[in-house]
Amino acid sequence: MSLDRAPTEDEVVTSIDALVEVFRTAQRPRAEYRVGLEHEKFLYPIQDPPTPVPYEGPRGIGALLDLMSAHGYQPFRDAPDAPVIALTRATETLSLEPGGQFELSGSPFPTARQAHLENLRHARELTDAAASLGLQPVTLGYRPWGTTADIPWMPKRRYQMMRKTLPTRGSLALDMMLMTCTGQVSLDWADEVDCGRKVTATARLTPLLVALYANSPLRQGADSGFMSFRSHVWSDVDPARCGYFPRMLDGTFDYRAYVDWALKAPLLFLRRGGDYTTPAMTFGELLHDGYQGQPALLSDWTDHLSTLFPEVRIKRVMEVRGADSVSLAMTGGLLALWRGLLYDPGALDAALALVPGLSYDGHLAFHEEAQRRGLRGKLGGTSLGSLALEMVRIARAGLQRLDPADAPLLDVLEARAASGQSPAEDVLAAAETVRSPAELLGRFALLPPQ
Repeated sequence: MSLDRAPTEDEVVTSIDALVEVFRTAQRPRAEYRVGLEHEKFLYPIQDPPTPVPYEGPRGIGALLDLMSAHGYQPFRDAPDAPVIALTRATETLSLEPGGQFELSGSPFPTARQAHLENLRHARELTDAAASLGLQPVTLGYRPWGTTADIPWMPKRRYQMMRKTLPTRGSLALDMMLMTCTGQVSLDWADEVDCGRKVTATARLTPLLVALYANSPLRQGADSGFMSFRSHVWSDVDPARCGYFPRMLDGTFDYRAYVDWALKAPLLFLRRGGDYTTPAMTFGELLHDGYQGQPALLSDWTDHLSTLFPEVRIKRVMEVRGADSVSLAMTGGLLALWRGLLYDPGALDAALALVPGLSYDGHLAFHEEAQRRGLRGKLGGTSLGSLALEMVRIARAGLQRLDPADAPLLDVLEARAASGQSPAEDVLAAAETVRSPAELLGRFALLPPQ
């Protein structure tokens, strides 16, 4: 989640070249590559019923943020008189998604194991603070019960704007904002060619990531028909800002391709004079015409990039977005997977070659197969489980050359891929046997309370 800090990039933007330059200035020498994690969790009462947690009240999310501040965090507000909606500690941020999903936006680290250790520490701090309020963090990709009408909104001004604009673009936009949880990895690139290769490899492999991390089969207490209903939700949020576009997949991706795509996406909001407005225009129209006599600003572009949701997103870092929220062990594996696949040149070559060449429509069908059937799906005559297993083995080979100490984090992924069963199958099995919603949620708690 963007914290919407007060804009410091206030220079006027008049050309597409200036937008492209944002990505060029994000390039890093290979020796300075880092990996970062965002991990979202639902919060639920430990006891029945499984009601979503509001911000307000003595057992609300605001009270939880107050407890967490004892660990050395500083509060963040998006206006001086507004409630606290995030905490910061050095380069680590704890923030809230629109429905109160609790997110660690972790520090950038040289290794996957360092980022994983930070997440383990955060998980213990959060679990213990939540338990003192009778709450527990839960790792699933979609809320198993309830509808968007049941979910209290968090008091963040950006979300007030998105609540108005995004549902006009897709019927599942509110589901995305209120009902989903994910795990994301942030990575670096060296130059434009390197960025293009990494984006293409990641986009081509994202259906395998969806299958391997599918952990959201339930909707309103019943089998949704999807192993990852969370991933399916994104198919009806906004076609102009989500999913894929052809140049991500065909080997021609470059900075200008991303800019050209982003220019066509409608603005979700615009900040002017400390206030938010919702002009009905694309960023390209803002760049060309301005708004109410004012030109486009570089801070507008920064905001706009944060409201685009493709499967692979580039801003100052590259974000891999296809995984459901899962256990701590599999989340650690997520970090190691993408470090191994993308930071070793030989593994990147192998990653680009793993999935056979597909048309754009063929790739979309591949993606939907992963959403529906998880690791049991097929690409041609090949199971997605076997392809995911090969993907993990390519990552392991990359880490063995790059940094063998990260490779053990892949053990849980290799075992999962070899089983041919996505985590969602564990959820479905539990739903058939547990006695209560609280027991089901407890099975997928982030950690047991101490």
